[in-house]
Amino acid sequence: MLCSVCGNEVEIGCAVCPFCGTPCPAEGCRSAVLSHRQVNLERGKPLVHQAIGRLEGELAISRALGCKVLTLIHGYGSSGTGGAIKEAVVRQLHFFQYQGRIKAVIPGERFEGRSGRGRQLLRQYPFLAEHRDLNRANPGITLVIL
Repeated sequence: MLCSVCGNEVEIGCAVCPFCGTPCPAEGCRSAVLSHRQVNLERGKPLVHQAIGRLEGELAISRALGCKVLTLIHGYGSSGTGGAIKEAVVRQLHFFQYQGRIKAVIPGERFEGRSGRGRQLLRQYPFLAEHRDLNRANPGITLVIL
């Protein structure tokens, strides 16, 4: 079940949300939704415009599923200097954030749980503590907070 106030997953039948302390009666919680999805935008070696089209489609699907966090795998480029898909995806995500379509963009290089911002992110989305790229500084991924 999900807390109706903070949206974190809580055990079925719990009286109080362990994250925000709000009473969580059974009727006050909603069914659990998919909290996290992972999408590989570089699968099939698409062109940049195809990867951006896939990004927009996956954001719409994730929103429809009630997903909170989307991990995008875009690669870092075979040259090790960035890659066109990564640059275009990050640029598009920042534009979506400016428009208010997404809440936040977290580059893989900054996805860690040691700083104040990282600890706050893990408190808000505790399921990210199990993410395989946490504290790995992976430039080939980007997390999107929906």
